[in-house]
Amino acid sequence: MTQTMKVIGIGDDGQQSLLPLYRTWIDECELLIGGERHLSFFPEHTGEKRVLKGGLKTLVEELAAETRKTVILASGDPLFYGIGSLLAKKLNVEIYPNLSSIQLAFAKMGEAWQDATFASVHGRSIKGLAQRIDGKEKVALLTDQENTPATIAKYLLAFGMTEYDAFVGENLGSPDERTGWYSLEEMTDMAASELNVVILKKKRTSPIWPLGIADEEFSQRKPDKGLITKREVRILSIAQLQLHPRSIVWDIGTCTGSVAIEAARIARDGEVYGVEKNADDLENCHQNMAKFRTDLTVVHARAPQGLEAFPDPDAVFIGGSGGELRELLHLCCTRLREGGRIVVNAATIETLYEATQAFADEGFETSVTLAQLSRSKPILSLTRFEALNPIYIITAWAKQATTEGGKTDE
Repeated sequence: MTQTMKVIGIGDDGQQSLLPLYRTWIDECELLIGGERHLSFFPEHTGEKRVLKGGLKTLVEELAAETRKTVILASGDPLFYGIGSLLAKKLNVEIYPNLSSIQLAFAKMGEAWQDATFASVHGRSIKGLAQRIDGKEKVALLTDQENTPATIAKYLLAFGMTEYDAFVGENLGSPDERTGWYSLEEMTDMAASELNVVILKKKRTSPIWPLGIADEEFSQRKPDKGLITKREVRILSIAQLQLHPRSIVWDIGTCTGSVAIEAARIARDGEVYGVEKNADDLENCHQNMAKFRTDLTVVHARAPQGLEAFPDPDAVFIGGSGGELRELLHLCCTRLREGGRIVVNAATIETLYEATQAFADEGFETSVTLAQLSRSKPILSLTRFEALNPIYIITAWAKQATTEGGKTDE
């Protein structure tokens, strides 16, 4: 029968951070597991010491059959972006947390932290961080050797997030502890210790971009009428996509990126991918991404090329197809996740017909909204209305399977 293993959080000051009972458990254990730094705190330990490196799958498999008294060391609170939750799901463990680096950092700041937003770029891509934290008052970030304070500062400045100052805590709880406040510009040149956390605090006003950003706010090529999904149609189309905070979204024919950007501001914890065939439009899209603080993935390609590298979507918006609509819709229907939606904007009845026929062939249900909209326009001291181009908003979703009795199979 396997022993109950103990997962014990430890601070940067080593054994001094532990309760006497925890030290006793470590002294008495026959197998002590942890990072090299953690194990170095116990040079006199007589049992086996095993360095925790790389993935945890092999370790979990080995520990599942372990019968010896085992202690696993982890930094701070093992359940705060640590290994504790994974081990608890797979093994018979008891978890004993220590102070997390985030707690220590806020204590040094003299700030409450229950209202902070927490994010980690430790062992993770920084991609998408801008849209996740935009407008938040306090943001606590766990860092790593690649995503250093300097890297984070340069990334945030690329999105114009100058309203934040940063508190950096290095080697918290150890004799080498160092803390301080920095502007993001100052932090770009900072050579921080490997062990650090960054707390962002908003000191100045952030721009606010509610749903339905005005067309003229976007950088765009401007032939007659402008190559952009107009605000009113954009709002109606996004509503049909039924996005949630973690949606994975494709925007095909993204052009200025207006739909993708508004989608990313809803799906802040998700991912948004765009494809655009025109290089000039793509450059405008990048400018708009920086302005509206949305970290999209956009590629220069003629769809359906480029889509093979994207993860399967929850929602697909097609604002332009370049003539390959049938092939494109087949691919989108095939890749769409369960419960997902595809929205096509069509300016002609030929495209409307082709799209609805293609969806029928794929076994998808559709609904169509004809948006005939006009905007007010001053004329001398009076007001008239100027019509926008009529747009068919085609929404498609997979039909639900039915049982032999005709009832929905859920």
